[in-house]
Amino acid sequence: MPKPINGQGRYMAGLDGLRAVAVLAVIAYHLNAPWVPGGLLGVSVFFVLSGYLITDMLIAQWRQHRRINFKDFWIRRARRLLPALLLMIVAVVAWMTLFHPSELPVLRQDVVAAVFYVSNWWYIFHHVSYFQSFSLQPLKHLWSLAVEEQFYLMWPLLLTLGLRFVPRRGPLAGLTLAGAIASAVLMAVLYQPGTDPSRVYYGTDTRAFGLLIGAVLAMVWPSQKLSQSLSQGARNTLDVLGVVALSVVFFMFVETNQYETFLYRGGMFLLALSTAVLVAVLVHPASRISRVFGWKPLRWIGVRSYGIYLWHYPVIVLTTPLDNSGFHLLRAVLQVSASVLLAAWSWRWIEDPIRHGAIGRLWSRVKTRAWWLAQMRRRGAIRRSFASVAALLVLGISGWGMVGLTPGDHQTPQPTAPLSPASGTQGTRTATASEHVGNSSTGQTNKSSAGRVGKSSTGHVGKSSTVTEVSYRASGSVRLSSKNHRAVVSGKGVTVIGDSIMLDAAPYLKQMLPGIVISAHVSRQMYQAPAVIAQLKQQGKLGNRIIIELGTNGPFTKQQLISLLRSLGQVKQIVLVNTRDPRSWQDVVNRTLQDVAASLPHTTLVNWYQASAGHSSYFYPDGVHLNPTGAKFYASLLKQALQP
Repeated sequence: MPKPINGQGRYMAGLDGLRAVAVLAVIAYHLNAPWVPGGLLGVSVFFVLSGYLITDMLIAQWRQHRRINFKDFWIRRARRLLPALLLMIVAVVAWMTLFHPSELPVLRQDVVAAVFYVSNWWYIFHHVSYFQSFSLQPLKHLWSLAVEEQFYLMWPLLLTLGLRFVPRRGPLAGLTLAGAIASAVLMAVLYQPGTDPSRVYYGTDTRAFGLLIGAVLAMVWPSQKLSQSLSQGARNTLDVLGVVALSVVFFMFVETNQYETFLYRGGMFLLALSTAVLVAVLVHPASRISRVFGWKPLRWIGVRSYGIYLWHYPVIVLTTPLDNSGFHLLRAVLQVSASVLLAAWSWRWIEDPIRHGAIGRLWSRVKTRAWWLAQMRRRGAIRRSFASVAALLVLGISGWGMVGLTPGDHQTPQPTAPLSPASGTQGTRTATASEHVGNSSTGQTNKSSAGRVGKSSTGHVGKSSTVTEVSYRASGSVRLSSKNHRAVVSGKGVTVIGDSIMLDAAPYLKQMLPGIVISAHVSRQMYQAPAVIAQLKQQGKLGNRIIIELGTNGPFTKQQLISLLRSLGQVKQIVLVNTRDPRSWQDVVNRTLQDVAASLPHTTLVNWYQASAGHSSYFYPDGVHLNPTGAKFYASLLKQALQP
């Protein structure tokens, strides 16, 4: 929140500090920093802040003039938001034109959606996940700006009606709060545990509660009516509330992740309420916490938080290998530095000058011939000319890419390997219990790093508990360590349920374990497994040793997995296989599998993530699907994990 122009409103430095915290949390999330799995909630903080500031300003204008000047409001919003956005988009399109021309057809659609501030609905209608990182889509973060801009468009109109027909602030705040609750309830109803939550994450209808809670706060806690004079007891209470609210915000940043059911069924609403309490404390002139958040470095970041948010995501996406999206400290430092520098440059030369009327002044000067002559005579003309030429060059490249004249537009990419299941373009390659899956291929297994996987102790599946450990020796061989040292040599009584990864390994499993029943399907997720199990039971094909490999295409909850395993009935052994996948749910899935495997008897965890570490030769270029070498080694791990 930069200082208001011409003394319009009160500058609240603490809010800039909160903006800094929020944008840093979002950046940490996009960098896959392991200590901030809930950093995506920084966007929710921005929503509450925006709802408060916009409503506070509009109500102050109504109080002074008995009307809201829509034209002035929308022009000021456009002047504040559009220049930096268009600059970033031009730069991204130019970069993609030069280095990723094959991605331009998708990017052009994203650009159009971004310019018209409908990115969130565009991604919803086209089933684009916010949480997968396979594709080069450097503008996906603009979904949140679309939500805010839609709010900026509609809220002044709705607020005017409210102020005119419900003049008392209490009832108006009550109606607004009811709208916020309705939005949160809609999120809870539409959310389906264990599936990709992008629909409820993107939706204006399901995210409006954050903005509306901020608006409620502005109605009952207007910044211009807060007084510096406050008793010591009231000041202490204010600061205690601020500390508690801040603790809740930080706790959710650190202890939640994007796939937790709690987040979509009350968690985000709780965060919005906590943020509203924190904002109420920070805007009060008597608050001591506001002085902490007004620390100069935090204020500096907060003032430029819009530009930092705009630039950080394309910088991260375009400089992170698609098959290596984990957290890397050096790369993260360079990416954050580049984002901050770009944002600082944008603020210094684009955003702040335009806020102060630079476009109008420039236009009035350009219209005079004397200005052109003066520009030519002034010192530094060569430097300015060079900058102008560079800008025109970037604009030209960007325009070239947008109109579809690049060579990549006339080429049909020929994938050398199966595409990501999440993309929905891999086809319908399936294998069921009754189908023959492929022909065998030969391949040498590479050396695998030492490690161990999985143990089980207590639970309610089966009658007794057997601790099984699969270890991977430097020679590349696999050893089963338990009371019985021999692996199953027949596949009779063994049933496998999996996705496209299991399809890759199916031919080798059929060779190693004759008679095995394999049910695998592209893009299969955990929530689909109960129906598969029911069908296998009905057909009499569910064995007493079950291998489950799911999690490549989306997350699931512990309760989902436990319920699935209990539905198997009395079985001799369950083998769970974790995943290697550069998308954001990899760690969530693997942690869930590890915790459940450790809590249930007769359950073995095959740690494919560890066994495949450093072995790019096992994979096709997408880093997920298995080539013949990897598929054969993968099948051998599963065979050795089966107890005789």
